[in-house]
Amino acid sequence: MKIAFRATDTADAREAYGRLVSRYGNCDLDQADTVVALGGDGFLLETLHETIGRGLPVYGMNRGSVGFLLNDYIEDGLPERLARAQMVPLHPLRMVATRADGGTVEGLALNEVSLLRETRQTAKLRIIIDGVVRMPELVCDGCLVATPAGSTAYNLSAHGPIVPLGAGILALTPISAFRPRRWRGALLPHQARVVFEVLEPGKRPVSAVADYTEVREVSRVDVFEDRGVRLCLLFDPEHNLEERILKEQFAP
Repeated sequence: MKIAFRATDTADAREAYGRLVSRYGNCDLDQADTVVALGGDGFLLETLHETIGRGLPVYGMNRGSVGFLLNDYIEDGLPERLARAQMVPLHPLRMVATRADGGTVEGLALNEVSLLRETRQTAKLRIIIDGVVRMPELVCDGCLVATPAGSTAYNLSAHGPIVPLGAGILALTPISAFRPRRWRGALLPHQARVVFEVLEPGKRPVSAVADYTEVREVSRVDVFEDRGVRLCLLFDPEHNLEERILKEQFAP
């Protein structure tokens, strides 16, 4: 098995990278069968973005501070672990952000697309689902759309629901909603197209973020699941992602 190792820039990750490369070798992405990412969840997301269009499965090992999407770091028997690992296909969200000056920026998000206020002023957003205005005005710090894989990240911190991987659902979650106060978000079918329109953008500027693609001073943001892009994560059978998401719903 040809492995391409990637490591984040920390002492633990670089040390692990050196040991694993000396033991198993290393190759370029163009020749690899599998990519092994050493770091935290953030670095795993970077690695997944790097593999877009290559069709390579990515196996993460935890050498960072957060490791929800990662496997345990064990050096022995790595080829055997990779051979029996379970594959989880992921389809990212595509963000099309329109700036106040009319320019557009696109980005892909494996976790979430979030809109955030830029100043002390709260954001005012209109939310349109599949062409229907569902929320004429949301006064808030922001709002996000999360994938099932990302539902345990920022979405959970914003008190959004945890979504099982096979549910075919996206989470629409407000961030510190002021009005309407009792709105806690919605669950949407994965094929839904969400449009955020920024109200009073000059007075209340808003930024949009797709994973680590950030666009400032947006006037409109379109979000939808891009089924034309497919990424693959690998997990040890005893620590598969579906089981982790289920356990997280019963965490103290």
